Amino acid sequence: FREQPIFSTRAHVFQIDPNTKKNWVPTSKHAVTVSYFYDSTRNVYRIISLDGSKAIINSTITPNMTFTKTSQKFGQWADSRANTVYGLGFSSEHHLSKFAEKFQEFKEAARIAKEKSHEKMELTSTPSQESAGGDIQSPLTPESINGTDDERAMPEVTQNSEPRAEPTQNALPFTHSSTISKHWEAELATLKGNNAKLTAALLESTANVKQWKQQLAAYQEEAERLHKRVTELECVSSQANAVHTHKTELNQTIQELETTLKKKEEEIEGLKQEIENARELQAQRDSLTQKLQEVEIRNKDLEGQLADLEQRLEKSQNEQEAFRNNLKTLLEILDGKIFELTELRDNLAKLIECS
Repeated sequence: FREQPIFSTRAHVFQIDPNTKKNWVPTSKHAVTVSYFYDSTRNVYRIISLDGSKAIINSTITPNMTFTKTSQKFGQWADSRANTVYGLGFSSEHHLSKFAEKFQEFKEAARIAKEKSHEKMELTSTPSQESAGGDIQSPLTPESINGTDDERAMPEVTQNSEPRAEPTQNALPFTHSSTISKHWEAELATLKGNNAKLTAALLESTANVKQWKQQLAAYQEEAERLHKRVTELECVSSQANAVHTHKTELNQTIQELETTLKKKEEEIEGLKQEIENARELQAQRDSLTQKLQEVEIRNKDLEGQLADLEQRLEKSQNEQEAFRNNLKTLLEILDGKIFELTELRDNLAKLIECS
């Protein structure tokens, strides 16, 4: 087939509620395959997703589209042709980021293809085509091909409407001159050539539609087979809803455990820091203990020196006390001698006076 999938992922598909334009309406009961398709003959990128035999997404990527991430696992984009907004819920943030990257990449590719298509149309257009009116439009631009019912209805409308050049109201009256006849012959030949090109393009478009129908039928068969397989599995497991609820609870439990794990990791980091601080304090304690032991040893030496000094001081005090006692004895003896000398002097003085 000319249109092949170039990237696929799985997601839950939603569409905006057409009444409220606020709430999301799920279009798939479970996660389905969402694929980017590329049509090499028309340079068209499309997003397609099937739920069984039903196409729940058929969106052609245009340069003015924007894919917006509204949460860590949900994204959306608006399709003006389908007059709706699509939403995709992914199982992880990585899948969402990858889908958004591909969307931006294919959007840029669609913009370049559109510019090249317009340049080609401008180069191939002639003044006679511009004066012929706006009824002729090239079906090769990405805007005129959406892969929907419009694509199948286009060939019938174009084949029934034969383009022709209408003269303007201000044109000169018709004459039978050879110059005007050649001019209209040239115009007619140009229009026939353009009509032939459009017919060929429409035939190619019709063939492409048939190929796409064949491819869609193959996908529908594969989707039906997978749907039957899912139905069999659901029949085997009569508690599918309970399993889904349990899965949701497990996911919530996993998220809670991840949160708890992050907290525990933070606590572990704090404990590691405290252990490092405790090791530093232990090293300081060991150093202080060693210094304390050295101080105790020095203190014992000082106590021994102090005891020795006390003994010396006591001995010195005893010697001083004995010296004082000796001095007192000497003073008493000296006082007695002085008293005797005084009496002797007095007696001598009296003898002198008497004589």
